[in-house]
Amino acid sequence: MPGGPAGTRPRGSAGARPRGPAGTRPRTPAQGGRARTLPPHTVFAERLLAVLSGERPVHWMLGHTVGDAYEQLVRLAPETPLRSFGPRPVLRGCAIQVHEPQTAIEAFATIATGVRVRAMAFRLERGEDQRWRCAAVELDGLGAASRRP
Repeated sequence: MPGGPAGTRPRGSAGARPRGPAGTRPRTPAQGGRARTLPPHTVFAERLLAVLSGERPVHWMLGHTVGDAYEQLVRLAPETPLRSFGPRPVLRGCAIQVHEPQTAIEAFATIATGVRVRAMAFRLERGEDQRWRCAAVELDGLGAASRRP
């Protein structure tokens, strides 16, 4: 019987998250059935976490980057620096500094990877089409500042 007996739900794999449109969270009764839109820095922090943990391929960020950011991800992603061999890495927090006239955001995120907490910084720039794109990524000092031969 599809979906199992009445009152039960199929369960995904450990660490699986509900999927929905980018920038939304699953609907909850407290929200009156409406999906909540997340701020762009949180959406990008989750996207970068997915790529740098190996959950998503780096080309998933192709239309969401500008400048050197994609090349930085290409260098970082194969090492899956945010991969955790325990529970799925999670975004613990994300803070921002907005540059007037609100065309750039500098963001700092903390990510829990098991018992370790990692730091990730990134820059978002708003294009003429009003879409935010990642312009730079740095992870625990790796990224924009480090150049490999």
